[in-house]
Amino acid sequence: MNELHKAEFQSPIGVVEIIGTERAILSILFSEKVELDYPIGPDSPSVIVDCQRQLEEYFKGERMEFNIPFESTGTPFQQKVWSALTEVPYAETVSYGAIAKAVGSEKAVRAVGNANSKNKLTIVVPCHRIIGSTGKLTGYAGTLTRKEWLLRHEKKVGKNLQSVNKT
Repeated sequence: MNELHKAEFQSPIGVVEIIGTERAILSILFSEKVELDYPIGPDSPSVIVDCQRQLEEYFKGERMEFNIPFESTGTPFQQKVWSALTEVPYAETVSYGAIAKAVGSEKAVRAVGNANSKNKLTIVVPCHRIIGSTGKLTGYAGTLTRKEWLLRHEKKVGKNLQSVNKT
């Protein structure tokens, strides 16, 4: 088994904890901690250092896609759902029903919600972009306040990029 490494950093919406090996990121989750017990250090694997850098760029509005190696463990259905989440474009939202349809299980809306809640790769596998069929923000393991912040952040950054591209 590969040795696990942990790093934490302060984001605009709380502490983010990254867990990974020398090869891949296994978990990116919000923590309710206030103090950082595991800041990036000289012994941190490059994959964790790069993950933190990319997340910080995301929070600054400088990054819309991630290219870090990650591994997730889950059932085949969960894997299909998580894969579908990565297809939801930056600054856009889709319903749980749309994801259920995308994975070929149109009636499995609740199962999609459950798989979403088990996603351990917050932001990189963008479960925050999945909303209820009425457009209402529902369920997010990182708190609804953070989900709302992430969606507002992406909309603002997306609009800024569109106006820059038009000039």
